[in-house]
Amino acid sequence: MENILEVYQRSYDEMHPLICMDESSKQHLKETRQPIPAQSGSVEKYDTEYERNGVSSLFMFFEPLEGRRHVAVTNQRTAIDWAQQIQSLIDVHYPEAELVTLVMDNLNTHTGASLYKAFPPEEARRLLAKLDIHYTPKHGSWLNMAEIELSILSRQCLDRRIPDQATLKRETAAWQEKRNAIARPMEWRFNNEDARVKLKKLYPTL
Repeated sequence: MENILEVYQRSYDEMHPLICMDESSKQHLKETRQPIPAQSGSVEKYDTEYERNGVSSLFMFFEPLEGRRHVAVTNQRTAIDWAQQIQSLIDVHYPEAELVTLVMDNLNTHTGASLYKAFPPEEARRLLAKLDIHYTPKHGSWLNMAEIELSILSRQCLDRRIPDQATLKRETAAWQEKRNAIARPMEWRFNNEDARVKLKKLYPTL
């Protein structure tokens, strides 16, 4: 925990960006009957029945010091998918960075082994050498600021029936563009000094 909180205290460095990463999923639900839009004196009406239409995965990459995020929508979230997203993070989104500090949970796919599973050894090693990985502790996913962004995405964009992946991609892209246009840094104020007081029970008694 203290390792993550210490990372969050670092100053912004364009060549060493801090990125928080997290994953989620969204079930696609199709309407079985056409909803009736809201109008004067009447709220929107829709049928409680729906048709399941598969599930899409979401990869959230959030740069808290710049207030920017990127959401990728995929068919699944295997080790290969994670590795491909890491390659895109390094080569597409931060090609000029010398080293990317990556904060994420310790899911079994979030390892260097996934890069070697997806790419030839030379490429896997190149990508791994560009990463400074910091894992959130077990039961400490709340320390990952990307989880906060996923919660905002869920409330502002995904709290309704989305019928298919194409629609999900359009909606998340529009949300991402709107949020990035604001580009407000995350106001993270919890630090190690606070943790040692408020979470004292988690520390060993000496």
